[in-house]
Amino acid sequence: MTDAYGDELAVVTVTYSPGETLERFITTLSEATTRPVRVVLADNGSTDGAPEAAAATHEHVSLVPTGGNLGYGAGANRGVAELGREYGWVVVANPDLEWGPGSLDTLLEATERWPRAGAFGPLITERSGVVYPSAREVPSLGKGIGHGVLGKLWPTNPWTRAYQQSAADISERVAGWLSGSCLLLRRAAFDSVDGFDPRYFMYFEDVDLGERLGRAGWQNVYVPSARVMHIQGVSTAKASSAMLAAHHDSAYRYISDRHQGAQWAPVRAAVKAGLSVRLKLQSR
Repeated sequence: MTDAYGDELAVVTVTYSPGETLERFITTLSEATTRPVRVVLADNGSTDGAPEAAAATHEHVSLVPTGGNLGYGAGANRGVAELGREYGWVVVANPDLEWGPGSLDTLLEATERWPRAGAFGPLITERSGVVYPSAREVPSLGKGIGHGVLGKLWPTNPWTRAYQQSAADISERVAGWLSGSCLLLRRAAFDSVDGFDPRYFMYFEDVDLGERLGRAGWQNVYVPSARVMHIQGVSTAKASSAMLAAHHDSAYRYISDRHQGAQWAPVRAAVKAGLSVRLKLQSR
């Protein structure tokens, strides 16, 4: 562990024409913590004017154009790189998020209980109030295939339940990885693994980050006493077919990265073919 960073707090959100939800993100953030917080909008090429308006309206919000649509992980990395070394705590969160009162302070309190944790995740609900399974197990090949093939057809199958660690397990605990839609990161830990892998345009960048943090000796801690609400699909709904393709591409990258070498070539080929079929079926 390193003391190279200070104790100040920043929030980085990657924007891509986020619409009206961005203002709600910023206003509810003021109720999430009593600490001063800097907000960085890492903008991937918005055309709706929302990030520019937010930066002009709020003194603590700054706009950082990334130069193009870099994807979620690379955009987040760009936003974090904008911060000075006084910022030792960084939240990476989706802009279509509403913060529960005190939620960020609750996450920060958990850092005292878990000094070896590099990432902390709150309980995330959907707009309907349903709890999203945001603290999951690192997927083995078998569980990943079982969840991928049967997850939509048979949501309660044993592979999906094991992978998701069940949304019913609402307890503070160590998880394999935490949803990238809202993460409080110890910056020293984030830097120790070189942040998000920019090869993942969207999806699986959080799975990959959580696994690499674990391998580097850090913990990923689920803190359900902190609550946020994720309003799904504001930016991604505009290109759902493209997002489906990105999801399947990232799934293959994740699996193939972890099964290198000639001996795994048949498995990689089978996984690639299976994901291709799955994508065609879901795109219909």
